[in-house]
Amino acid sequence: MLRYDPGRRKLAIALSGLAGFVDAVGFLSANGYFVSFMSGNSTRLGVALGTSANAALLPASLIVTFLCGVTLGALVALKAGARRKPVILWLVAVLLLLGATARALGYETAMLALLVLAMGAINNTFQRGGEVTVGLTYMTGALVRLGQSLALWLAGKAEPGWIQWGLLWAGLLSGAVFGAFLQNRLPFGCLWIAAGWAATVAMVAIRLPAES
Repeated sequence: MLRYDPGRRKLAIALSGLAGFVDAVGFLSANGYFVSFMSGNSTRLGVALGTSANAALLPASLIVTFLCGVTLGALVALKAGARRKPVILWLVAVLLLLGATARALGYETAMLALLVLAMGAINNTFQRGGEVTVGLTYMTGALVRLGQSLALWLAGKAEPGWIQWGLLWAGLLSGAVFGAFLQNRLPFGCLWIAAGWAATVAMVAIRLPAES
C-alpha cells in the first residue's frame, strides 16, 4: 500500500469499499456466509466437518468458487500485462453485472457464485511479480500492518504510514455499511450499483500510468 502513488492508494481504498459492499450483500443473502472473506468460510467449513458434515457443502463450494475466481483473474492479469488493473476491473464489473442479472431472474445460487468469482478476481488488481501486494477483500493483514506502523510511528521510528492502512480498512467497513443498508432496502438494485461502481473504478484505472 505504502509503495504506491496517491492515485493507486485511492484506487485501493475505493476497491476495498466495493469489496465490503459486495460481501455485505452476499453475507445477508447467504445466511451468514461470505462471498469474499474465505477465512470465515474456512472456519465455518471446519466447524461443519467437526459437527455436521451435511452443512459443509456450502462453505466448501464458496471456497472452491473463490479459488476459481482468483485463478481466472490471475490468468487475465497475465494476458493483460501492464494494463492489468483496468482489465481486471472490467472483468469484475462484468461478473457483478451477470450477478445482478441472475438475481433479477431469481437465480440466487448463480448470483452468489458470480459474486464469489468477482471477489476472487478482484484480488489480482494489486500485484507485483505475480504476488498480491494489497489484499482488497480481507483486512486482517491490513490491521496487523496498521498496528505495526502505528507502533513505529509512536516510537518515532517511521512516518505515519498507518494512516493508509487505516483508510483501507475504513473503506471496506464503509462499503459494508452501504451494502447492508441497500440490501435491506433495495435488494434488487444494489448489485446493479456494485457493477456500476466497478465499471467506474475501471475507467479511472485506465487513466493511471501503466505499470511494468
